[in-house]
Amino acid sequence: MSSAFEVLKERGFVSQVTSEEAVAQAFDEETVTCYIGFDPTGRSLHIGNLVQIMMLAHVQRGGHRPIALVGGGTAMIPDPSGKDALRPQLTTDAIDQNITRIKRQLSSHLDFDGGKALMVNNADWLRELNYITFLREIGEHFSVNRMLTAEAYRVRMETGLTFLEFNYQILQAYDFLMLFREYGCTMQFGGDDQWGNIVAGVDLIRRKERAAAQAVTTPLLTRSDGKKMGKTADGAVWLDPEMTSPYDFYQYWINVDDRDVEGLLARFTFLPMDQVRELGALEGEKIRHAKSVLAFEATKISHGEEAAVQAERGARRVFAGADVGGDDVPTLEIGQERLQAGINVVDLFLEAELGKSKSEVRRLIQQGGASVNGEKVSAIERVLDTGDLDDEGVLLLRAGKKRFQRVKTG
Repeated sequence: MSSAFEVLKERGFVSQVTSEEAVAQAFDEETVTCYIGFDPTGRSLHIGNLVQIMMLAHVQRGGHRPIALVGGGTAMIPDPSGKDALRPQLTTDAIDQNITRIKRQLSSHLDFDGGKALMVNNADWLRELNYITFLREIGEHFSVNRMLTAEAYRVRMETGLTFLEFNYQILQAYDFLMLFREYGCTMQFGGDDQWGNIVAGVDLIRRKERAAAQAVTTPLLTRSDGKKMGKTADGAVWLDPEMTSPYDFYQYWINVDDRDVEGLLARFTFLPMDQVRELGALEGEKIRHAKSVLAFEATKISHGEEAAVQAERGARRVFAGADVGGDDVPTLEIGQERLQAGINVVDLFLEAELGKSKSEVRRLIQQGGASVNGEKVSAIERVLDTGDLDDEGVLLLRAGKKRFQRVKTG
């Protein structure tokens, strides 16, 4: 059986490594404890985070112990990486609420039973730090000149790097040191944009503990056209089902570029690589089957098999143009009295989240991209009422070829 590191390389997770020989040897000869940090500044993780989560899941399947570190402490210090302006600061209550939600999402992907994986919050040590002691014990090991060579700091220097942000790398390095001391963690994973922060931790462990630690980063998730993956016309694709429904999550994978299918199957499913390559080699109309497999497997991993089955069934119903009254399609409920009184089509499309603004919905209609129960909407002044309901008592709103919303009265 391939080592966990070989699996990560084969599936396209590996970009930069401190020492490929040392990392490979560790995974071959011992049980490795490794970690990835997750930023709780939002209510949910997203597809970009899923790359890191899948890394930890593959490592756990290889018999090793992953740590998911939630940044309840570092979230109070803005990370300048990839930012051109200071990030808004959150209250501790908001951060802690986000952490509660993120923990549920991580539990869907990793097995925390019996310590097989650990979930740790760096607020446990960072929020109670003695500033003077920390500066004396940790700060002396960091060169300002060297820190300023990091791309994240160089970019922010052009727009105004705050002293608050300047501390972020030191705190992330301290996290690695604490996990090394408390849990024997010797490896950190992260995205390529975190390389500078991660190797700072490797260096700190070497200086403070006279021990070796390693870093592995993943390529940033981009599409074949070079654009960032995980974004749609409606925004980010979230792991929280309340923010991105399992149906919409499924649809995201169905609609990826044909050129991206094989790489996405490798990174976002547990299918054997032989099957991944076989599916990735399909062309023409057959690639639709590969996308269906990708969508089902990715949805099953993040939301469970039942949700994946329902999303698949809903997609088939919609695209078949039949039985669209099924509850598997995302549904908006509105009051019977409201529909009887009549609702402007622009307002209803906006309420159904099939446009970000009224002007966007108007353009959609004017360009012929909006329909109700299969009938193209030709006028932005159109008013929908109970007479527009189909035989099943619903309205199926469609925006373009790929976005749907079912409306029924409650």
